[in-house]
Amino acid sequence: MNNTPKIKIGIVAVSRDCFPESLSVTRRNNLVQAYKEKYDETEIYECPVCIVESEIHMMQALEDIKNAGCNALCVYLGNFGPEISETMLAKKFDGPKMFIAAAEETSADGGLVQGRGDAFCGMLNASYNLHLRGVRAYIPEYPVGTAEECADMIHEFLPIAKALYAVQNLKIISFGPRPTNFLACNAPIQQLYNMGIEIEENSELDLFESFNNHAGDSRIPEVISDMENELGTGNKKPEILEKLAQYELTLLDWVEGHKGSREFVAIAGKCWPAFQTQFGFVPCYVNSRLTGMGIPVSCEVDIYGALSEFIGTVISDDVVTLLDINNTVPKDIYEEDINGKFNYEQTDTFMGFHCGNTSSKKLAFCEMRNQMIMARSLPEEVTNGTLEGDIKPGDITFFRLQSTSDCKLRAYVAQGEVLPVASRSFGSIGVFAIPEMKRFYRYVLIEKNYPHHGAVAFGHYGKLLYDFFKMLGVDVSEIDYNQPKSERYIGENPF
Repeated sequence: MNNTPKIKIGIVAVSRDCFPESLSVTRRNNLVQAYKEKYDETEIYECPVCIVESEIHMMQALEDIKNAGCNALCVYLGNFGPEISETMLAKKFDGPKMFIAAAEETSADGGLVQGRGDAFCGMLNASYNLHLRGVRAYIPEYPVGTAEECADMIHEFLPIAKALYAVQNLKIISFGPRPTNFLACNAPIQQLYNMGIEIEENSELDLFESFNNHAGDSRIPEVISDMENELGTGNKKPEILEKLAQYELTLLDWVEGHKGSREFVAIAGKCWPAFQTQFGFVPCYVNSRLTGMGIPVSCEVDIYGALSEFIGTVISDDVVTLLDINNTVPKDIYEEDINGKFNYEQTDTFMGFHCGNTSSKKLAFCEMRNQMIMARSLPEEVTNGTLEGDIKPGDITFFRLQSTSDCKLRAYVAQGEVLPVASRSFGSIGVFAIPEMKRFYRYVLIEKNYPHHGAVAFGHYGKLLYDFFKMLGVDVSEIDYNQPKSERYIGENPF
């Protein structure tokens, strides 16, 4: 299934009736032309029906962009703009929306006399009226610019709009409950509904029944062949592939059969303690494959972990993973492989790990193995099914969206990298470095009661994620990041 949306942004230019309408027409045309020259023109739609000056025009423009299949909106102030009708348009449009404004140009007809638009001023009135109407619209850091600059602003909004639309059309399917002794991934669902997300909570017995019904499925050999091609020489447990293929088909069929009215799906799965003994394997490799297909599957029924993974998938347009913020880097490894080679203190480094859920696309090498931790207390043959290997080095963003136990939304975003350092350990694992991780760990992760799971996007997406979380409705005081030494955390001892 296609599990991320295609966004088409309708560009509607507005004009205050005592300003020259021609300013908005010309500036809109220049903006659209600039976008087409630099980016994919199918991402935008220029509303040609009218320049919005009144409520009547607003309704005409709204109807036009809906008919054109637009699922996001850009209100463009070509001049001062009509604060009532332009914000009514945003209110009535059901989807992500942004506001930008035109900078002045002496080359315009009339220069800075008849050709002055005052959109710089109009943006202030627009923002005031958006607040009055309770409309949450994206406004760039500096929302006034030339045609080329405004084109860049729209393009930067695209992944944010994509993620907002995706979340509002998402269903999370869970199979649980959480394992015992695992309160860390407690998931109050009220905030899911507040964000427009649907959730379907199922029993492990439902999943087990469906899995058994897929025994002998005619598609299993094809899936096994695909797994063999993916694993290559890393196929160390060939005897388990038939069951894993059966389980993969079970999940994919469940998604298709249960997404209902929703366009997009993420899964929060169960993986222990009874899973291994009843299913006869661990699901890590299958989870990695679905996540690689763009259908994130979190471990240990981590509902907000699955949501975070899904957000990262849409924002980055790439595969993500979910890892434990797991263990420190030993001093000898730090001294041998990191100190003097990379600009990090030992306390900036840690290992991100999970049993085997990271897609092979993000591993430097991979092998199918058994889950060593589980095999300490269970027969090894029922713990097969992990994908082990070191995570590829490169830029990453560690992040998470979480509802607290009293149903408040909060999030963190921290940029860093996976270092080209051998882990010397097991599982899907990497040596991570995040500047000022020591303080971030204490005053964000511990102080604000985050669970140990974090989503990982492969690249630096901090700016986009921060803006997305604001647009989603997370209070800015509850969006944390790894602050530099010059910025003290609330509650951090100043002495």
